[in-house]
Amino acid sequence: MLSQLSIRDIVLIERLDIEFASGLSVLTGETGAGKSILLDALSLALGARGDASLVRHGANQGQVTAAFDVPRNHPARAILADNAIDDDGDILLRRVQTADGRTRVFVNDQPASVSLMRDIGRALVEIHGQHDDRALVDASAHRELLDAFGGHLGAAREVAQAWRLWREAEQQLSRHRAKVEAAAREADYLRASVDELSKLDPQPGEETELAERRTAMMRAEKIATDIKDAEDVLAGSSSPLPALAALLRRLQRKQADAPGLLDEIIRTLDEALISLDEAQSAVDAAMRASEFDPHALEKSEERLFALRAASRKFSVPVDDLAQLRDTMSADVAELDAGAERLQALEKQVVTAREAYDRLAEALSALRGAAAQHLVKVVMAELPALKLERAEFIVETSTETENRQEAGIDEIEFWVRTNPGTRAGPMMKVASGGELSRFLLALKVALADRGSAPTLVFDEIDTGVGGAVADAIGQRLARLAKGVQVLSVTHAPQVAARANTHLLIAKSGNAERVATGISQIDPLQRREEIARMLAGATITDEARAAAARLLSENAG
Repeated sequence: MLSQLSIRDIVLIERLDIEFASGLSVLTGETGAGKSILLDALSLALGARGDASLVRHGANQGQVTAAFDVPRNHPARAILADNAIDDDGDILLRRVQTADGRTRVFVNDQPASVSLMRDIGRALVEIHGQHDDRALVDASAHRELLDAFGGHLGAAREVAQAWRLWREAEQQLSRHRAKVEAAAREADYLRASVDELSKLDPQPGEETELAERRTAMMRAEKIATDIKDAEDVLAGSSSPLPALAALLRRLQRKQADAPGLLDEIIRTLDEALISLDEAQSAVDAAMRASEFDPHALEKSEERLFALRAASRKFSVPVDDLAQLRDTMSADVAELDAGAERLQALEKQVVTAREAYDRLAEALSALRGAAAQHLVKVVMAELPALKLERAEFIVETSTETENRQEAGIDEIEFWVRTNPGTRAGPMMKVASGGELSRFLLALKVALADRGSAPTLVFDEIDTGVGGAVADAIGQRLARLAKGVQVLSVTHAPQVAARANTHLLIAKSGNAERVATGISQIDPLQRREEIARMLAGATITDEARAAAARLLSENAG
């Protein structure tokens, strides 16, 4: 329920903090005291359109904060959770309206959008009045209201699920048909491309490997010539090794004939031969390491060029050729299996549609029975509300081919105000006072099924009095046993039935006026109801009548 409303600098309200109780609370006051301002402020906190004119004259901005105490399983908390907003404790809706027309929204002190505030507000509060177009007069909500009244919201959810499954099946069929048709147009190209790529058999990473191998072999080819020249020098016909070896042997034989003279020559020649022998071994090793097969180089180049040619032809990187081949192969396979798959999907669509039709027709029957019952319940309320000649109608249009997520029925609440007159939508046919009473009768019928936790009735007793006003008060009190009810009223019969009576009044001087609101005690309440009975001059008879009204409705 709405537990608190704080208003700062909105029109005539400078500073106002109101605490609300459960049950029926009435707001009364003289004409022009500011009752409509209070509802405008509440509507602002519920996501209504902002307006710079709402800001109190001389202030830079106005602000409204509404606090709601609702159970953990209330749908409004699910909206908070879906939008990642912390919902511990009360739900706080705060709206800041600036004098330059800008507006800011906060939900539980987190910045939010007006649309989110509006969604949460709709789940928390319903405002009903002579000119209200948001609540029961909204035809788009009538189907769901009837489902809630009939207790078949579960059946409605099953229909919605069946509709989604059918639509999903149709979309799958449509996508597959389009894909098969596109593949059929390219069938020859696809098959030839798959054959070409299958023969080429590209592998991921193959281009890099081939390029590195080709570079290495080309580098080895260049070095091999120089290594071969070194081999020819060291081991060929012109190699100095045999001559040096023969010279070393001759000197060694004559070394004894000339002691000390040849020692250094022999030593250096021996070292030179050893070094040359090691160089020859190194050249041999290099020759073996640089060996390459010219045919292997040619084959690598051919393979690399073939891959790159395919890459250019199919406009994909070489590394993606394998994936392209697999994709095209799948397309060809799907094309080959297309007719069979299409038949399966078509059958699936028919099965899903038939399942939806069965559920939708069953739901339509439930709605028909619920509509008859709702008409009976609402009609029973009308005589006491001085609408005994009126008729409430649940206008139903059922088209089996008009499959929607909500079923095959279009539901709208109509009325006929007098016998012989044309029936039509409530908002168009009923006058302001009649509309208010129709809405009250309907709300009483729907009270325990899908109602918001707080109901606000704005002067729905305008233009009625006596027994009709008392009947309105009875029904508001009955509603207040299940939900919180706030009623702006001019009827003393309604005010006398309230659990809480709030008085709205102006204060100030000719230069500055402010609207205030306060909960009044029993004596003040009797005086206020006497004023409502008598007008400007309160008489003892009016006070006595007020006391009787309060006494009759005590407890």
